[in-house]
Amino acid sequence: MVVETIPLFGPIPGGMELAVILLIAVLLFGANKIPKLARSTGEAMGEFKKGRQEVETELREMQESDSTTETNDTAVEAEPEA
Repeated sequence: MVVETIPLFGPIPGGMELAVILLIAVLLFGANKIPKLARSTGEAMGEFKKGRQEVETELREMQESDSTTETNDTAVEAEPEA
């Protein structure tokens, strides 16, 4: 039995296809707007990465505070009451 995999988005465009896509982009946006568009896209990606890192840091801090709270609770429960 031969299993054939089907690409999700079709074949990856080659050199000629990329040139046609670039030509269409220049026609749609104009040569002056493409660098501005690329710059704003890069800035947006940078902001997204920064936000993601902040959320990951907050989650890590919450996990650490939960684990230290659990450790402290366990230590308090283990002490004999007089």
